[in-house]
Amino acid sequence: LLTVLNAEACEGAPFILPADGFIGLMYADPRGPYSLASPHQGIDIFSPGGPGVTPVYAAYDGYVTREPNWTSSLIIRVPDDPLHPGRQVWLYYTHMANRAGDVDFISDEFPPGTREKFVERGTLLGYTGNYNGASPRGVWVHLHFSIIVDDGQGGYTNELEFGNSIDPSRYLGIPVNVACAPVVPACSDAPLCEDAVLSANGG
Repeated sequence: LLTVLNAEACEGAPFILPADGFIGLMYADPRGPYSLASPHQGIDIFSPGGPGVTPVYAAYDGYVTREPNWTSSLIIRVPDDPLHPGRQVWLYYTHMANRAGDVDFISDEFPPGTREKFVERGTLLGYTGNYNGASPRGVWVHLHFSIIVDDGQGGYTNELEFGNSIDPSRYLGIPVNVACAPVVPACSDAPLCEDAVLSANGG
């Protein structure tokens, strides 16, 4: 488990970690509810406090969208991937509501239907929660954060598919790949190992 503070990016890394807490599920993690065939497509940052307490921040400059039917989620369009100039990527955040889904913890700046609202890295987006949709499986308070690729037409791809994801390790400067992470990951000059489990879009 990685206990982190997100005030500053690791040296040489473009993103800040979007919430304080500990990383309980790594990128490409096969542990339940995931599997070897369908591993975790992001990272889960578990919160030290209850729902609506731990702040969530923009990891990088970009444009926020919140679809009208999104209870607990936001997505940020990054027009120019800082590690792959010319490529557009998207930063997905979710679980930012209470268990029942009747109270969201997303900032009032981003109501449902928000489109392309610019934010700078470090902008407060809201607070972590424990909303898990219609699933009967409860979850502890956390933020799920992932980086996903563009669909080639200026939109985002399906975040639930591992093949659409990008390992966030190099963006954060922290080894968060399940094959690379030490017992207590920290900022690293080489956050990806040779055995890193990657999607088709790499890291």
